[in-house]
Amino acid sequence: MIRFLLRFIGFWLLAGGVVALVVDGTRSIAASQMQFMSALSAWSAVSPSTLEKAKASIEGLSAAAWADAAAPVLDLPLFALLCVVGFLLMALGRKRRRSRFDA
Repeated sequence: MIRFLLRFIGFWLLAGGVVALVVDGTRSIAASQMQFMSALSAWSAVSPSTLEKAKASIEGLSAAAWADAAAPVLDLPLFALLCVVGFLLMALGRKRRRSRFDA
């Protein structure tokens, strides 16, 4: 059941990454230059209050945790972050190959 859930969530994150790539491509064509939306700007556009709560809780763990760990990850393009996390979840949820040596 957990493997199915990981694959299911991974698939939807991967689909969201493809949608974000199409949106970024459309914006880039319209502006005649490459434009990518960062995960941080997407999160602040969707729910700024949860972004501030997450920032406060991460900074509560360590003063430099936000600046050194979380902010660089959230500065990545949204499509790249969603696709990488989606692929990782799908890989974690993949079915094990049965060995020919198992009884």
